[in-house]
Amino acid sequence: MDKLFFGTAGIPISTIKATTLTGIEQVRKLGLDCMELEFVHSVNITAEKAPLVKEIAEKNNIQLTCHGQYFINLSSLEPEKIAASKERILKAARIAHLCGAKSMTFHAGFYMKQDPEEVYQMIKEGIIEIVEILKKENNPIWIRPETTGKATQWGSIEEIVRLSKEVEQVLPCIDFSHIYARSIGKLNYLEDFREILKLVEKELGRKALDNMHIHLSGIHHGEKGERHHLILKESKFNYSAVLQALKEFDCKGIVICESPIIEKDALLLQKKYKEI
Repeated sequence: MDKLFFGTAGIPISTIKATTLTGIEQVRKLGLDCMELEFVHSVNITAEKAPLVKEIAEKNNIQLTCHGQYFINLSSLEPEKIAASKERILKAARIAHLCGAKSMTFHAGFYMKQDPEEVYQMIKEGIIEIVEILKKENNPIWIRPETTGKATQWGSIEEIVRLSKEVEQVLPCIDFSHIYARSIGKLNYLEDFREILKLVEKELGRKALDNMHIHLSGIHHGEKGERHHLILKESKFNYSAVLQALKEFDCKGIVICESPIIEKDALLLQKKYKEI
């Protein structure tokens, strides 16, 4: 990609007669550049409809990403839940690819009082299997475990960068808001965000900074991490410092806003970034 694209997590709130297709058109009318297909509860686009989604996105020059289902745990203590999680990831990846999306993200798992290294290996094994299946299907979509907002969830930036280094067709989805919440508000300064990008560049190379999938929103945290998303200006999260770091590292890719007012805050992020 040749720049950072800003857009919404799902169909903009202002969309009249909201559908995926009208949502894509509304993103373009707003002057934004991308939209995340929200498959968080179910994959709500059929294989038959997906080519039309791709056509409308291309016509409007809108980049698409996808967020997989919430009901995923590749480190479950129950084998059937791991198998179901793999199928959910594969289904979202298949439909997202047909829609023209080049990247899909999801929350990969939970520690559940297990040894963190054992959890890492379980998740790695599951994702290797998923990528092998997608490769056989000639599906090049990037598989992106997302940094998570609670210490009980697998998905620190270090874990996800490590996984991306060790498994092909995997890159991080970096939710800077989650990283801030996971640290109980400690990681909230420009130097903190610089260190994250330095880690990505050191371990994954410049190509990873040129192909980023980022989530941003306001966020509220408690003693155990993330509680809920907020409007950017109502949060203590230092999103301006994130944008400054992204500018300094000349990052490229997609920035998806997950604020409660998705398009207004996506436009705010876009405006702030252009001002830097």
